[in-house]
Amino acid sequence: MAFPATRLRRMRRTGSLRSLVRETRLSVDQLVYPLFVTHGSDRREPVPSMPGVERLTISHLADEASEIAALGIPAVLLFGIPADKDDAASGAYDAEGIVQLAVRALKQAQPDLTVITDVCLCEYTSHGHCGIVRESGDVDNDLTLELLARTAISHAEAGADAVAPSDMMDGRVGAIRSQLDADGHTDTAIIAYSAKFASAFYGPFRDAADSTPAFGDRRGYQMDPANAREAVREALLDVEEGADVVMVKPALPYLDVVARVRDAVDVPVAAYNVSGEYAALKAAAERGWIDESAAVLETLTSIRRAGADIVVTYHAKEVAQWLS
Repeated sequence: MAFPATRLRRMRRTGSLRSLVRETRLSVDQLVYPLFVTHGSDRREPVPSMPGVERLTISHLADEASEIAALGIPAVLLFGIPADKDDAASGAYDAEGIVQLAVRALKQAQPDLTVITDVCLCEYTSHGHCGIVRESGDVDNDLTLELLARTAISHAEAGADAVAPSDMMDGRVGAIRSQLDADGHTDTAIIAYSAKFASAFYGPFRDAADSTPAFGDRRGYQMDPANAREAVREALLDVEEGADVVMVKPALPYLDVVARVRDAVDVPVAAYNVSGEYAALKAAAERGWIDESAAVLETLTSIRRAGADIVVTYHAKEVAQWLS
């Protein structure tokens, strides 16, 4: 049976009709806003390569948390920039470290705000790698696992609702889950960066977090951008080890991976709309080349359409206002 050419267009004719049949919806309660916290007092330091993003001192967290909560954003992902770094990444698991202090401040200011902490050593090591480096220059996987677990415990003890290991060491989800459970933190969730690719889109983040490697690169432990089947295997292994959520990072160059992971696992899937993706849209908008709000909303909707249940994005505060 032949259908008239206008049949598919009938439901596109008005805004209310388009809304009625919309397959993918973007809502503020699906967003996580990343926060950078640094030592010092009464400072808000703009990140030049990420317009609108700042490094905050602890004294500004209460106001920031109140703004985030008022916008309806349910969760933040916390990154710390310590005062000092060393080869053992001791600031990562210090009970009085920058993230641990920030978690307490956020939970005191907004108890209902979900606080997720990034668990990695790159911001805390003097060399900028995500683990302990041997004399050979390679990262020691198993020794790093011990320190990652200690870091996760310290975050849970400070009050974090979830920990998010982003290091890409083998077995780290199992090590963290085992240690959390052993120490009585059975309710602390793990949001695993399961498919974190060695991407060119992390540059602005490394400026913000001061985590650029002093030598070499992270291709020996982060994923090859060419591999999608491997990403699915990584996600399935993390679920088996106890991950409550699996994440794909970056988002836009890996929407196919988001879709594959969504089809393969039975836990929620997150995607990280990373700093380079954010900066590219900001730069184009500043030059008048795109309509910023339309482009951002289309971008985040594409991440949701690919299968992400949760979107981590630096656009979260703006999007919350655009959607209100």
